Amino acid sequence: MSGFYKSAATEGIKEHSYVLTPGRYVGAEAEEDDGIPFDEKMARLSSRLREQFAESPKLQKQIKKNLGTLVPEV
Repeated sequence: MSGFYKSAATEGIKEHSYVLTPGRYVGAEAEEDDGIPFDEKMARLSSRLREQFAESPKLQKQIKKNLGTLVPEV
């Protein structure tokens, strides 16, 4: 099953300079480079995560309210 597992022989591992990154052995496809520099992408993703963390309490409150209409607290 491609992308799931592989029993690699020592010779095959040696050919990869003893690097054990699974993608080298299980046939996982390489991701295309989107051309966005790492620092820029990391800053954007971190900012988005902070926004989502800030929204989390509001969403939790709404979820609890919705659940309360379905299943009253005991």
